[in-house]
Amino acid sequence: MKLTVFGATGATGQHVVEQALAAGCHVTAVVRDLARLPQAGHPRLEPVVADVMGAEAIVESVTGRDAVVSALGPRPGSGESVCADGARAIITAMGTARARRLIVVTASGHIVDQGDGPASRLVVKPLLRRLLREGFADFARADEVVRTSGLDWTIMRPPRLTDGGRRPYRTAVDRNVRGGITIARADLAHAILAALTDPAAVGRSISLGY
Repeated sequence: MKLTVFGATGATGQHVVEQALAAGCHVTAVVRDLARLPQAGHPRLEPVVADVMGAEAIVESVTGRDAVVSALGPRPGSGESVCADGARAIITAMGTARARRLIVVTASGHIVDQGDGPASRLVVKPLLRRLLREGFADFARADEVVRTSGLDWTIMRPPRLTDGGRRPYRTAVDRNVRGGITIARADLAHAILAALTDPAAVGRSISLGY
């Protein structure tokens, strides 16, 4: 598989790149700072320095690729909608390149649905929405941009991310995972790569947790 990863130097993106290379994929990693890409030099890794917010600048990076992953994260306090604006630029570039498969990572914290228990619905998430309102607003906008993209999209919705090692995790389609309050970034990356080749994941949101 030929895969393009945006946010490849972030905590989640690094796991996606590492696991994709281990699985035999050819990975194009779009970064702002090449020095922060630990896999640089791998024979199946093509690093590209580009501004993800400029659709024209990233068209070549998504042309001829089997799938695109956005692991961009919000920048609270910056006044920027990194996730939503980045998703919009990626989708525009993919349209130009006639690329179809897109996975975007947002979060489960801004979503309240039937997967949430009473404590989560009435206490935890209202508190999180107050504390993390900028980031959650960016995620919500990104969700809408992706859902209306016309592409073969999947939205990954992890809970609080940790740096723990791989272990069994649960997933749920179009709803939150009951009691799933954390997930390791390594397991999120594993779920992303699994969703890439799963036709049932197209047009769906996938939540996960322990």
